[in-house]
Amino acid sequence: MQLNLQTVLSRQMNSSRTVIVTSKQGDVDGDGTKDNVFLTANKTPDSPFWRNITLVIQNGRTNQYEQVPMKNNAGYNPTLFLGDFTGNGGDDILVVIDTGGSGGSIYTYVFSYSNGQLMTTFNSDSFNESFQYDVNYENQYKVKVNSHYLKERYILDLTYKGQEYLSEIYNKDGILKAPIEGWVNPLSGLYPVDFNRDGIYELEAYQRIAGRYNADSLGFIQTILKWNGKAFIPDRQNVAIFGEEI
Repeated sequence: MQLNLQTVLSRQMNSSRTVIVTSKQGDVDGDGTKDNVFLTANKTPDSPFWRNITLVIQNGRTNQYEQVPMKNNAGYNPTLFLGDFTGNGGDDILVVIDTGGSGGSIYTYVFSYSNGQLMTTFNSDSFNESFQYDVNYENQYKVKVNSHYLKERYILDLTYKGQEYLSEIYNKDGILKAPIEGWVNPLSGLYPVDFNRDGIYELEAYQRIAGRYNADSLGFIQTILKWNGKAFIPDRQNVAIFGEEI
């Protein structure tokens, strides 16, 4: 099967360096027959970096190949996951690619068949545009995180950071020496989790909260996304912080 695909790829893509990175089997179009799903890409010599990452689906009934390009098609460690995210009884396709950036961000897509047509039901660009935040340091060793999308506020306690960290930005009375703004990084993790154990997966999205600089991690925003029949919408959101040794 893979040798067959490799022949097709070399003929259609005109690139002898296009290879199969990973593959899965599942019924992605809901017709009762398992299909073959591949990620193909061009290998960079002496590097784990992949270019021209493409989703390829071989229909299990017709053996026809469908190539699905992605806007963000270069990066590291491209992976596939097949599972039902939309409740249509077929396997939807989750693609995740590491960008290699310092913030640990990822490119990710979910593809789903609807009425015989393959649709992009989730992509990281749209998610990052929608889920924006304000991060501001406050007096008395607090950080305020405002979620624009959900109109919610989270208050983080910085005392676990230790006296050396706190003394750099607060005076002895807990008052900020100068205003400080942090930020929330783009999507850095997207995980399929069947919280209800009903056979339908939710998406658990992670975004890292940064303080004065990118390595100054304050915690993670965790957003659970569920399919509502038209789109993935937030079911709930919370913030996870790091613990202090006791």
